[in-house]
Amino acid sequence: MKNIYSKNIGLLIVLGMITALYSSSCDSFVAVDLPNNQLTGVVVFQDPTTADAAMRNVYASLRDSGILTGSAFGLSYRLGCYADELDFYGSASNSTYDFYNNSLLPLNQAIKTYWNTTYNQVYAVNAVLEGITASTKIPKEDANRLKGEALFVRAFLHFYMVNLYGDVPYITTTDYQLNKSVSRKTTQEVYQLIISDLEAASTLLPENYYGSGRARPNKATVLALMARVYLYTEAWGEAANAASAVLNQTSLYTDEPDIKKVFLKGCKETIWQLTPNPEGKNTFEAASFTILAAPPANVALTESLVQSFSNTDLRKTAWIGSITNNTTRFYFAKKYSQYNPGSVSTEYSIIFRLAEIYLIRAEARAHQGETINALDDLNHVRQGAGLVPLNGLNQQQLLTAIMKERRWELFTEFGHRFFDLKRTGTLDAELEGSKLGWDSTDRLFPIPEDELSLNPNLLPQNTGY
Repeated sequence: MKNIYSKNIGLLIVLGMITALYSSSCDSFVAVDLPNNQLTGVVVFQDPTTADAAMRNVYASLRDSGILTGSAFGLSYRLGCYADELDFYGSASNSTYDFYNNSLLPLNQAIKTYWNTTYNQVYAVNAVLEGITASTKIPKEDANRLKGEALFVRAFLHFYMVNLYGDVPYITTTDYQLNKSVSRKTTQEVYQLIISDLEAASTLLPENYYGSGRARPNKATVLALMARVYLYTEAWGEAANAASAVLNQTSLYTDEPDIKKVFLKGCKETIWQLTPNPEGKNTFEAASFTILAAPPANVALTESLVQSFSNTDLRKTAWIGSITNNTTRFYFAKKYSQYNPGSVSTEYSIIFRLAEIYLIRAEARAHQGETINALDDLNHVRQGAGLVPLNGLNQQQLLTAIMKERRWELFTEFGHRFFDLKRTGTLDAELEGSKLGWDSTDRLFPIPEDELSLNPNLLPQNTGY
């Protein structure tokens, strides 16, 4: 295994090819040598087409590997098991077993893979930033857009790292000599750097989408992440303002009246999504969560999650499927239902969508005492689910209702449930009684043991490991 901070020229080498590959049969990082038929980074950034391909390569990596992949190796799946969204039926040899049983250790291969993969993806966007900055051949409009996209992705990846591991390095260069001995920054410092990158990205990215399919982040995508970051850091006014800046873009984003169409690729509620490859393929999520035979081979939705929905909630019927073996009924997430390929892709993996932004603003407004406006935002989401509006709630009742709504709206989407319990200080209360092996220190993953050995500046290990 290579040190994640080693200079991997493959991450500079594009033309639509992914050079940080992952095995289809395991979740460990596979280091690959530079193929002879690929171009060096110097050549890549002399042409806007190949420079753009460098960034497309980053999105392909996000889709196929690491924390954002919709496969059984991604956070949607594993944090669903780690918290209380998914029950696990696989064997002890399955890499998700330790997540479900909350028995992660510093030598766990999946923990190491998340760390390695994410920082390799950060290295890739830093390579784009450095290549674009040094180039005199890329038109200014293209250069600004690519810089903005790279800054956004860098902030996005570090957002997940700080929420998974706590204090982490914030990598802003491809310089091996600097990166091999990097130290961890405090959580507060990481958030400050995230916000700084997002502020810069917002000045560089256009309001309209580049290309088709809402697959490249625009300014509103940056604002959506800003809203989430401010929510997590309890900057309520800033969170509400960033959310409003997205929701005010009514020419781009409108409500989808048919809840069954929310996760289709052309939905106008989508803010940012990742496209499958090749055309005709659909999402990893559909294959990961759909149960085709009972009992399930891997995961099913927990009974507690399913039963928490009102029977009149359209999300329960539209986004939850079930299958029985004549004695037991098992439930599964069917937000994405197209698990077989076709002539065209019909579903993309949605990262940001409108409902989350309404719920962010609702929570931020509630914390500021704007209960009427907060209730309006909450009821907007409830209306989409076919539920009657709530009224007459005090601040605490409103915040409780918003957290319930987030559970119902965002289940099996990139660990929202786990992160929500963690940031609101209710993780132990919710999981200690329902999760065998749960310990308060499980709120953070361990730092991979190999990384601590390679770079002692990453010490100390997180508490509990």
